[in-house]
Amino acid sequence: MRLGEILHLVWINMMESKFKVVLTSLGIIVGSATIILVIAIGHGGEVNVQKQFKNLNAGSIQVSVSTQAQMRDQMMQGGMGGMPGGNAAPGGGGTRGGNAAPGGGGFPGGGAGGGGFPGGGGAAARQKVTLSTDDVENIASYVPGLSEVSISASGTASVEGGDLTEEADYPVVGVLSDYMDICNLELLQGDFISEDDQTGKAKTAVVGYSLAQEIFGSAYSAYGETLSIEGKTYEIVGVLASMGSVSSGTSPDDSLFIPYSTSLKYVFGNEADPQITAVAEDVDEVPAAIENIQAVLQEDHANASFTVADAGSSMEAATASASTLSMLLMAVACIVFVVGGIGIMNVLFVSVRERTQEIGILKALGCSRREILLEFLWEANFISVFGGLVGVGIGFALAPALRLTGMTVEPLAVSGVYAMLFAVVTGTLFGFYPAWKAAMLMPIEALSQE
Repeated sequence: MRLGEILHLVWINMMESKFKVVLTSLGIIVGSATIILVIAIGHGGEVNVQKQFKNLNAGSIQVSVSTQAQMRDQMMQGGMGGMPGGNAAPGGGGTRGGNAAPGGGGFPGGGAGGGGFPGGGGAAARQKVTLSTDDVENIASYVPGLSEVSISASGTASVEGGDLTEEADYPVVGVLSDYMDICNLELLQGDFISEDDQTGKAKTAVVGYSLAQEIFGSAYSAYGETLSIEGKTYEIVGVLASMGSVSSGTSPDDSLFIPYSTSLKYVFGNEADPQITAVAEDVDEVPAAIENIQAVLQEDHANASFTVADAGSSMEAATASASTLSMLLMAVACIVFVVGGIGIMNVLFVSVRERTQEIGILKALGCSRREILLEFLWEANFISVFGGLVGVGIGFALAPALRLTGMTVEPLAVSGVYAMLFAVVTGTLFGFYPAWKAAMLMPIEALSQE
């Protein structure tokens, strides 16, 4: 029997049992759709990670004072102060009315660096450590292999102006002039914070794209306008182009940028918690740069603890997490395919039983075992291909719906190829044994069964 005749016979059998074919292919349909969505979600996760880190150089290093260390220092301030009239540690306050130790003041209650009230010790370990421009200069001077070193402070502040009917809190970031290059920000119009703005503590601001739209109705309308931050009037000298989210969770699109010196004087004051950003010239030298930065900071702040992290490692960790999620979802898709394959195998076993006499007649007419095997294998493959095509269509159709949930879903055309390959392999593997059983039937036994 020729291949065309075999395929014609398979087509006739499938058309006679359309409903059974649809039910049999359900597992393959679900499996194929799952693979499309799994790959789309996994790729979407990778795209999301890239978007979050796109405004950071691969060699950028973030330095901040350890939160745990600050909490420890605060606890020491509250519970480990010296008793009135007691002697302070070197560098702390002396006895009430007495002489201070070296570095301490001679006024009642303690010396420089200590509390001016009874019970307030003056050890340096109890002072709040804050990064400063001096640390930036030291890092730039003593740490080799760095192309940029900058400092910034961020927080929220009350903003008023534009189309706002009342004061509202928005993210405000105090930055130096090199912040734009370090974070790969782009200007829509105007200029970024300049060295003169920093030196003169100028009340100038650069507004993010989305925030400009929210406050002024349009990003282009914001340029040249003024707004109030914590009661002070600032001139908007620049508007950023749309950048998207960042790894820290604070988007430049929703932020206001002002000179670093201005932010310390008028916005954050003593509550500022600055962060230093350094960029290594060579990504491979980032670990060495981190060690050197920590050494320099420990030299200046012996009792402080710092958190140092590089963007490359953070991005690798985030990408690895997204890949792990994709692998788990892919394993679920494979399980669905196995279930679908078992369904195909069971249906083919039933089909072999129902068509035993048909098989006997074909063998009596001269059909070989190979031809019987091919007939049932083609039938299994047709079912799996049908399920694969329907599943691929459903998967691509559901991708836009998933975006409505807030997920980042990026379908790939190659996922359709993967889904079809899985479908064909599943149909072949699980259809082979029933087809082999049909091919091995003896003609006399097959014809004699009712």
